[in-house]
This record gives sequence, structure tokens and C-alpha cells, in this order.
Amino acid sequence: MDGSVIGFIVWALFGCFMIGLGIRAFFSKKAVGFWANIKTFPVNDIRGYNRATGKLFITYGFVFIVLGVPLLSGQNTPYILLSVLGVMIETIAIMAIYSLFITKKYKGK
Repeated sequence: MDGSVIGFIVWALFGCFMIGLGIRAFFSKKAVGFWANIKTFPVNDIRGYNRATGKLFITYGFVFIVLGVPLLSGQNTPYILLSVLGVMIETIAIMAIYSLFITKKYKGK
């Protein structure tokens, strides 16, 4: 098996892990955490909050896998930069979406 295929498989497994986290969050009964090692804020609608956070994680996982497709063409292609920059932008985007929209919508008093 070629090294680029193995690299893509590892990349896709991480994306599947993120999709799994999203599915788990989607069906969780308690408010799920977004930030590591930080307690979740008081949530006024736990079901809606978990669904929004789950959708965010699932979308992140799918986009992450799609951004890994250039890895299949080998290491010496300029398209790998697209993968790296794409993941950086995607990660910043989900942090902004969570902070600006989900937190404001579901934060309890």
C-alpha cells in the first residue's frame, strides 16, 4: 500500500472520529462540552444545544475528510498546502460559529 493512501486513511479516521463525537453529542441527554477541560455553561435548551453542537462536529468531520483528498496525490504536490490551510481555516471557523452563534443562542441565565 502506498504511503499517500495510508496517510489519507489516518486523516480520514480522525475525520470519522469527529463525526462520531458529533453523533454522540447529537443524542446526548446532558449538555456536551465544546472546549476541552472547561465546564459547560448553563444551557436553556439542552436538546437544541446538543443538536447544534453535534451538527457542527459532524460538518467539521466531513469537511476535514474532503480536505484530506489532496494527500492521495503524494507528498510533493502543492495541493497539500490546501489541506493544511483548509483545516486551519475550518478550525477557526467552527470556533467562531460556536462562540458567536451557538453560545449566544443557548446560554441560560
